[in-house]
Amino acid sequence: MTNPTPEILEKLAHVSTATLTTSLFRRGFRNVFIQGPQRMNPGPNMVGPAYTLRYIPAREDLDVLDSFADRENPQRKGVEECPEGAVFVIDSRQDSSAASAGCILATRLQMRGCKGIVTDGGFRDTPEISALEMPAYHTRPSAPTNLTKHHAVANNDPIACGGVSVFPGDIMVGDNEGVVCIPLHLVAEVAEETEEMTVFEDFVLEMVQNGASIFGLYPPTDPETKEKLKAWRQQNNR
Repeated sequence: MTNPTPEILEKLAHVSTATLTTSLFRRGFRNVFIQGPQRMNPGPNMVGPAYTLRYIPAREDLDVLDSFADRENPQRKGVEECPEGAVFVIDSRQDSSAASAGCILATRLQMRGCKGIVTDGGFRDTPEISALEMPAYHTRPSAPTNLTKHHAVANNDPIACGGVSVFPGDIMVGDNEGVVCIPLHLVAEVAEETEEMTVFEDFVLEMVQNGASIFGLYPPTDPETKEKLKAWRQQNNR
Protein backbone atom coordinates (compact mmCIF):
# COMPACT_ATOMS: atom_id res chain seq x y z
CA MET A 1 0.00 0.00 0.00
CA THR A 2 1.30 3.42 -0.94
CA ASN A 3 0.91 6.55 1.11
CA PRO A 4 -1.92 8.86 0.04
CA THR A 5 -1.04 11.75 -2.23
CA PRO A 6 -1.27 15.33 -0.96
CA GLU A 7 -4.31 15.75 -3.21
CA ILE A 8 -6.14 12.92 -1.43
CA LEU A 9 -5.32 14.34 1.99
CA GLU A 10 -6.51 17.77 0.86
CA LYS A 11 -9.89 16.30 -0.10
CA LEU A 12 -10.24 14.83 3.39
CA ALA A 13 -9.50 18.24 4.88
CA HIS A 14 -12.93 19.39 3.68
CA VAL A 15 -15.04 16.37 4.65
CA SER A 16 -16.87 15.87 7.95
CA THR A 17 -16.38 12.85 10.18
CA ALA A 18 -20.12 12.23 9.86
CA THR A 19 -19.80 11.89 6.09
CA LEU A 20 -16.74 9.67 6.45
CA THR A 21 -18.53 7.27 8.80
CA THR A 22 -21.35 6.90 6.26
CA SER A 23 -18.90 6.15 3.45
CA LEU A 24 -17.11 3.57 5.58
CA PHE A 25 -20.41 2.05 6.72
CA ARG A 26 -21.26 1.52 3.04
CA ARG A 27 -18.11 -0.60 2.87
CA GLY A 28 -19.03 -2.62 5.95
CA PHE A 29 -17.02 -0.67 8.56
CA ARG A 30 -19.14 0.13 11.63
CA ASN A 31 -16.45 0.92 14.21
CA VAL A 32 -14.26 3.75 12.92
CA PHE A 33 -15.29 6.75 15.05
CA ILE A 34 -13.07 7.03 18.13
CA GLN A 35 -15.37 7.11 21.13
CA GLY A 36 -14.68 9.67 23.86
CA PRO A 37 -12.07 12.19 22.69
CA GLN A 38 -13.28 15.72 22.02
CA ARG A 39 -11.39 18.52 20.32
CA MET A 40 -9.79 21.04 22.66
CA ASN A 41 -9.13 23.78 20.11
CA PRO A 42 -11.78 23.98 17.34
CA GLY A 43 -10.54 24.72 13.86
CA PRO A 44 -9.91 23.20 10.42
CA ASN A 45 -9.79 19.45 9.91
CA MET A 46 -6.89 17.40 11.19
CA VAL A 47 -5.64 14.94 8.55
CA GLY A 48 -2.61 12.67 8.66
CA PRO A 49 -1.26 9.13 9.03
CA ALA A 50 -1.30 7.59 12.49
CA TYR A 51 1.88 7.25 14.53
CA THR A 52 1.02 5.37 17.71
CA LEU A 53 2.00 5.12 21.36
CA ARG A 54 0.69 2.27 23.53
CA TYR A 55 0.35 2.31 27.30
CA ILE A 56 -0.29 -0.56 29.72
CA PRO A 57 -1.04 -0.13 33.44
CA ALA A 58 1.81 1.42 35.41
CA ARG A 59 4.04 -0.65 37.71
CA GLU A 60 5.50 1.08 40.75
CA ASP A 61 9.07 -0.25 40.44
CA LEU A 62 9.33 0.87 36.81
CA ASP A 63 7.32 4.04 36.54
CA VAL A 64 9.38 6.52 38.53
CA LEU A 65 10.41 10.07 37.64
CA ASP A 66 13.92 8.94 36.72
CA SER A 67 12.47 6.86 33.88
CA PHE A 68 11.97 10.06 31.88
CA ALA A 69 15.76 10.36 31.55
CA ASP A 70 15.88 7.15 29.50
CA ARG A 71 16.03 8.07 25.81
CA GLU A 72 14.35 4.75 25.03
CA ASN A 73 11.29 5.71 27.06
CA PRO A 74 8.59 5.11 24.43
CA GLN A 75 6.66 8.24 25.34
CA ARG A 76 9.68 10.51 24.95
CA LYS A 77 11.14 8.54 22.05
CA GLY A 78 7.82 8.59 20.22
CA VAL A 79 7.56 12.36 20.47
CA GLU A 80 11.05 12.72 18.98
CA GLU A 81 10.41 10.16 16.21
CA CYS A 82 6.86 11.04 15.13
CA PRO A 83 7.22 12.06 11.48
CA GLU A 84 6.29 15.44 10.11
CA GLY A 85 2.71 15.37 8.89
CA ALA A 86 1.66 12.48 11.16
CA VAL A 87 -0.97 12.35 13.89
CA PHE A 88 0.27 11.12 17.28
CA VAL A 89 -2.35 8.62 18.54
CA ILE A 90 -2.19 7.33 22.11
CA ASP A 91 -3.76 4.18 23.52
CA SER A 92 -4.43 5.05 27.18
CA ARG A 93 -6.91 2.19 27.66
CA GLN A 94 -9.68 4.83 27.97
CA ASP A 95 -8.24 5.72 31.38
CA SER A 96 -8.18 9.48 31.97
CA SER A 97 -7.26 9.33 35.66
CA ALA A 98 -3.68 10.26 34.72
CA ALA A 99 -2.35 12.34 31.86
CA SER A 100 -1.42 10.79 28.53
CA ALA A 101 0.88 13.77 27.89
CA GLY A 102 1.24 17.46 28.68
CA CYS A 103 1.88 20.78 27.02
CA ILE A 104 5.66 20.43 26.61
CA LEU A 105 5.36 17.18 24.66
CA ALA A 106 2.41 18.47 22.64
CA THR A 107 4.35 21.63 21.81
CA ARG A 108 7.33 19.55 20.70
CA LEU A 109 5.05 17.59 18.35
CA GLN A 110 3.72 20.84 16.92
CA MET A 111 7.24 22.16 16.39
CA ARG A 112 8.15 18.93 14.59
CA GLY A 113 5.33 19.52 12.12
CA CYS A 114 2.86 16.92 13.39
CA LYS A 115 -0.76 17.38 12.35
CA GLY A 116 -2.39 16.54 15.67
CA ILE A 117 -2.47 14.51 18.87
CA VAL A 118 -5.26 12.15 19.98
CA THR A 119 -5.73 10.15 23.17
CA ASP A 120 -8.60 8.14 24.61
CA GLY A 121 -7.39 9.36 28.02
CA GLY A 122 -6.73 12.87 29.28
CA PHE A 123 -4.10 15.59 28.97
CA ARG A 124 -2.55 17.80 31.62
CA ASP A 125 -1.74 21.49 31.03
CA THR A 126 -5.01 21.73 29.13
CA PRO A 127 -5.23 25.55 29.01
CA GLU A 128 -1.86 25.65 27.27
CA ILE A 129 -2.64 22.73 24.92
CA SER A 130 -5.92 24.41 24.00
CA ALA A 131 -3.94 27.45 22.85
CA LEU A 132 -1.78 25.44 20.42
CA GLU A 133 -2.37 25.65 16.68
CA MET A 134 -2.06 21.85 16.40
CA PRO A 135 -5.39 20.02 16.88
CA ALA A 136 -5.64 18.07 20.16
CA TYR A 137 -8.29 15.56 21.24
CA HIS A 138 -8.82 14.05 24.68
CA THR A 139 -11.64 12.94 27.00
CA ARG A 140 -11.08 15.31 29.95
CA PRO A 141 -8.35 17.21 31.82
CA SER A 142 -6.10 15.11 34.03
CA ALA A 143 -3.31 16.74 36.04
CA PRO A 144 -1.48 13.65 37.45
CA THR A 145 1.64 12.58 35.57
CA ASN A 146 1.24 9.61 33.26
CA LEU A 147 3.53 7.56 35.52
CA THR A 148 0.83 7.21 38.15
CA LYS A 149 -1.32 5.06 35.86
CA HIS A 150 0.39 4.48 32.50
CA HIS A 151 3.49 2.53 31.46
CA ALA A 152 4.61 3.32 27.90
CA VAL A 153 5.57 0.12 26.09
CA ALA A 154 5.55 0.57 22.31
CA ASN A 155 5.75 3.01 19.43
CA ASN A 156 4.08 2.58 16.06
CA ASP A 157 2.39 -0.74 16.82
CA PRO A 158 -1.31 -1.43 16.24
CA ILE A 159 -3.31 -0.02 19.13
CA ALA A 160 -6.85 0.46 20.40
CA CYS A 161 -7.94 4.08 20.80
CA GLY A 162 -11.45 4.81 21.99
CA GLY A 163 -12.48 1.27 21.11
CA VAL A 164 -11.19 1.52 17.52
CA SER A 165 -8.32 -0.46 16.01
CA VAL A 166 -5.67 1.95 14.74
CA PHE A 167 -2.81 0.63 12.64
CA PRO A 168 0.28 2.71 11.91
CA GLY A 169 -0.29 4.62 8.68
CA ASP A 170 -4.08 4.56 8.87
CA ILE A 171 -5.38 8.02 8.03
CA MET A 172 -6.82 9.95 10.95
CA VAL A 173 -9.35 12.66 10.16
CA GLY A 174 -10.59 14.92 12.92
CA ASP A 175 -13.10 17.75 12.84
CA ASN A 176 -14.89 19.65 15.59
CA GLU A 177 -17.09 16.60 16.25
CA GLY A 178 -14.41 13.94 16.74
CA VAL A 179 -11.93 11.63 15.02
CA VAL A 180 -12.35 8.90 12.39
CA CYS A 181 -9.74 6.27 11.50
CA ILE A 182 -9.72 5.32 7.80
CA PRO A 183 -7.95 2.05 6.91
CA LEU A 184 -5.06 2.97 4.64
CA HIS A 185 -6.11 0.79 1.70
CA LEU A 186 -9.49 2.56 1.51
CA VAL A 187 -8.32 6.16 1.75
CA ALA A 188 -8.25 7.05 -1.96
CA GLU A 189 -11.73 5.74 -2.77
CA VAL A 190 -13.25 7.13 0.44
CA ALA A 191 -11.76 10.56 -0.22
CA GLU A 192 -13.15 10.57 -3.76
CA GLU A 193 -16.61 9.48 -2.68
CA THR A 194 -16.91 11.75 0.33
CA GLU A 195 -15.85 14.79 -1.68
CA GLU A 196 -18.89 14.18 -3.87
CA MET A 197 -21.08 13.36 -0.87
CA THR A 198 -20.13 16.69 0.70
CA VAL A 199 -21.16 18.59 -2.42
CA PHE A 200 -24.53 16.83 -2.40
CA GLU A 201 -25.05 17.38 1.34
CA ASP A 202 -24.28 21.09 0.98
CA PHE A 203 -26.86 21.28 -1.80
CA VAL A 204 -29.46 19.43 0.28
CA LEU A 205 -28.87 21.63 3.31
CA GLU A 206 -29.38 24.78 1.25
CA MET A 207 -32.60 23.37 -0.23
CA VAL A 208 -33.92 22.46 3.24
CA GLN A 209 -32.99 25.89 4.58
CA ASN A 210 -35.08 27.31 1.76
CA GLY A 211 -38.09 25.24 2.80
CA ALA A 212 -37.76 22.06 0.70
CA SER A 213 -39.08 18.72 1.97
CA ILE A 214 -36.57 15.91 2.44
CA PHE A 215 -38.86 13.48 0.56
CA GLY A 216 -37.42 12.90 -2.89
CA LEU A 217 -34.46 15.09 -1.98
CA TYR A 218 -32.62 13.11 0.69
CA PRO A 219 -32.15 10.48 -0.67
CA PRO A 220 -32.57 11.88 -4.20
CA THR A 221 -35.40 9.65 -5.44
CA ASP A 222 -37.14 12.45 -7.32
CA PRO A 223 -35.66 12.71 -10.86
CA GLU A 224 -35.89 16.50 -10.64
CA THR A 225 -33.44 16.50 -7.74
CA LYS A 226 -30.54 15.50 -9.98
CA GLU A 227 -31.36 18.29 -12.42
CA LYS A 228 -31.56 20.82 -9.61
CA LEU A 229 -28.25 19.56 -8.24
CA LYS A 230 -26.61 19.94 -11.64
CA ALA A 231 -27.81 23.52 -11.93
CA TRP A 232 -26.76 24.27 -8.34
CA ARG A 233 -23.24 22.92 -8.97
CA GLN A 234 -22.84 25.11 -12.04
CA GLN A 235 -24.13 28.17 -10.19
CA ASN A 236 -21.85 27.57 -7.19
CA ASN A 237 -18.82 26.30 -9.13
CA ARG A 238 -18.96 22.96 -7.27
